[in-house]
Amino acid sequence: MSDAQNTQTAREPLPFAERTPLIAGNWKMNLDHLQAIALVQKLSWSLKDARHDYTDVEVAVFPPFTDLRSVQTLLTADKLPIALGAQDLSPEAAGAFTGDISAAMLAKLEVHYALVGHSERRQGHGESDELIGAKAAAASNAGLVPMICVGETAADLEEHGPAAIPLAQMQAAVSALPEGAEFVIAYEPVWAIGSGQAASAEQAEAVAAALREALRDTVGDERAAATRILYGGSVASQNIAGFMAQPNVDGALVGGASLKSEEFSRIIQFRKHVTGA
Repeated sequence: MSDAQNTQTAREPLPFAERTPLIAGNWKMNLDHLQAIALVQKLSWSLKDARHDYTDVEVAVFPPFTDLRSVQTLLTADKLPIALGAQDLSPEAAGAFTGDISAAMLAKLEVHYALVGHSERRQGHGESDELIGAKAAAASNAGLVPMICVGETAADLEEHGPAAIPLAQMQAAVSALPEGAEFVIAYEPVWAIGSGQAASAEQAEAVAAALREALRDTVGDERAAATRILYGGSVASQNIAGFMAQPNVDGALVGGASLKSEEFSRIIQFRKHVTGA
């Protein structure tokens, strides 16, 4: 291929988009509603003492279903600018689905985000890409923002490389969304979750960049540039600054560390690790 042909086929850079960093805490199956209230209060006090600017870094928490009403009441009563998220939802709108929770029910609780496709749902509950896409669509249709989790196992990494599985998972979910829907991508390598061995900042950036490039073909350049891509997997205050220094990493989905108010607060204040402020 000639140099002229190479020039013609090269893609233009993505348009500039200012993406507000998002730090989200996934509590998983931890904390009853009283413990949840205490944790959010401690977190808000810590951030207030640090004079945290929520317009500079958005904060979200994902409690268990049994805690949502209590946390929502606290956030509303104290006017805390912390977004509320749900850890899962049903793909169905209503009906005879014992034990399921619909997107409409979550919307009534002022839930803003809904996790779909977390590896613990994919592996522990056998959730397929098709089901995850249906859940993402259900969330979006109810006015929620789906946070689509993607990631590869250690075996996937060895067999397919670092981006192939996350790309396929993302494309399956995003293609099920209504046109123009807002969504967040959370890249969580399964081999890093809860292991204490996070991916390197460079590994996270390589996959995030590949995900964003693939989004150009699915949702167009403008949406691809504006979509936030988070990293998750053994995130801590000691490594968050490295991840957030990467151009395509726009935040973090934090697991165990989000259950400790002081540690989660330090992660949220990642800019201080860079500036020393």
